[in-house]
Amino acid sequence: MKFRVLGCSGGIGGNLHTTSFLLDQDVLIDAGTGVNELSLTELSKIDHIFITHSHLDHIACIPLLLDSVGFMREHPVTLYARADILEILKTHIFNWKIWPDFSEIPSVQQPFMRYQEIEVGETISLNGRKITALPANHVVPAVGYHLDSGAHSLVFSGDTTTNDAFWKVVNEISNLRFLIIETAFSNSERDLAILSKHLCPSLLTEELGKFTGNAAVYICHLKPGEMELIMDEINHSEHGVHAKMLLNNQVFEF
Repeated sequence: MKFRVLGCSGGIGGNLHTTSFLLDQDVLIDAGTGVNELSLTELSKIDHIFITHSHLDHIACIPLLLDSVGFMREHPVTLYARADILEILKTHIFNWKIWPDFSEIPSVQQPFMRYQEIEVGETISLNGRKITALPANHVVPAVGYHLDSGAHSLVFSGDTTTNDAFWKVVNEISNLRFLIIETAFSNSERDLAILSKHLCPSLLTEELGKFTGNAAVYICHLKPGEMELIMDEINHSEHGVHAKMLLNNQVFEF
């Protein structure tokens, strides 16, 4: 698998883009503003979008992507998510008020998009690639994802906070090579992190203390203006956490 970071910031501004990852040429993991990094031709090759949750910074470009390339494609783009996440999209985005319902355009028989429900623990196999939904603990229904090429794996936490169920699953992945986990706030905003069900460096340190593997750890979803502070607090933790900041256009092969 080839995993390219299109966006990994907790906000926008300059070269900062919100969460989206391109897997090979045909799969998106989330579709935040980072999708704008792709050309029209690249966008037209997207067959599958796996959604962690319904917050705008993770779905913002789905409506525009469908509108831009739907007519160029011969089959619909499939949106994968928990049933409650898909229901939010149907009710609040693809409702003919915020955006047209592309599951009916140009016709119900041949739409630009289709929905596919997945459950936590369920694995979708796409040409030998396995994508499994992982537990997440956020203020809205959410998941993370485990991407397995067979040789190695990558895990993306999605937006989450303290979550023992996540680590129980992750610690059982024998071929885990990369772990991407969010840390949205600095330690001075720990109360806000807890309220909004995100992580700050002190909470991240507690969570990584539950991790028994030895994968390389990368941090995403840092708030603009606090990125250096957050990373400094992570890497100077008294518990000796070693992590790197995820970067736009970074590529992982596994």
